Order: sequence, then C-alpha cells, then structure tokens
Amino acid sequence: MSAVEEQLASLGLTLPAVAAPLASYVPAVRTGPYVYTAGQLPLIEGKLAVTGKVGAEVTADEAKELARTCALNALAAVKSVVGDLDKIARVVRVVGFVASASDFTGQPGVLNGASELLGKVLGDKGVHARSAVGVAVLPLDAPVEVEIQVEIADA
Repeated sequence: MSAVEEQLASLGLTLPAVAAPLASYVPAVRTGPYVYTAGQLPLIEGKLAVTGKVGAEVTADEAKELARTCALNALAAVKSVVGDLDKIARVVRVVGFVASASDFTGQPGVLNGASELLGKVLGDKGVHARSAVGVAVLPLDAPVEVEIQVEIADA
C-alpha cells in the first residue's frame, strides 16, 4: 500500500475502484509528467447517492462531502494510469463544477471538500490552483463534478 493510501486509511477512507466512463472518454490521460482526469462525479459503487441543485435539493454541506468523494474518484483515476499515488509530485490544478440553484453563490465552499481532502492526503503536494464554477446542470443531475491535473515525479 502506498503512503498516500495509508494516509487515506488513517482518515477512514479507501480508494474506490475507478468510476466507469459514462460516454466516450477515459477516466484519465497521462502526457509527459502530467495526468489529467476527466470530470469525476460523486459516484459510490457506480451510483449517485444524491441528485439535484446545490442551494435547492442539496445543502452546501452535503455538496462539500460530495466534492470530497469526487476527489477520491479523481485519485483513483490517477492511480489507474500511474500505478502508484506516491508518484504524485503535486496537484497542479483542480476544477470543480457545482450544479447551482439560481441564487446559490457558495461554489468555493463546496469545492473546499475536494481541496481539503487533497491537502490532508498529500500535504504540501496537495496545494493547488483552483476554479469553482456554478452551472445549471451536470451529468445524471449530479450536484458536483471535479477534475484534477497532477504532476508525476517519475517523468
């Protein structure tokens, strides 16, 4: 088990299986020293636990937890192409999308779920640039979607 996965375990978390693509794409692609993940939904065992808009059917606190799940799924996607999460030199960028009620403006707080998890698991390597974007709807009526870009040390 990698040190990253040991850190996840210390937080009571396990790395999930890679989420199956919902359309014609792959979960992650490596080019040179970088891995780019596809947008990761908060799928648990292939299903969304919650659907709807944040600020309406979904609370900001619920959405923050869902963003954390998205980040776990993103780490699983990274592992699927590099084999070992200890090869991560740093998380470069996180982009998060929040399906938002028309008056919801707390997208950055929602995406803290992903950012805080990456920081707890990777320490200084988890510090990243980020965009938090409010959108009208996401695939499967998911409340949150997260993609990450990481730099790999062995390139």
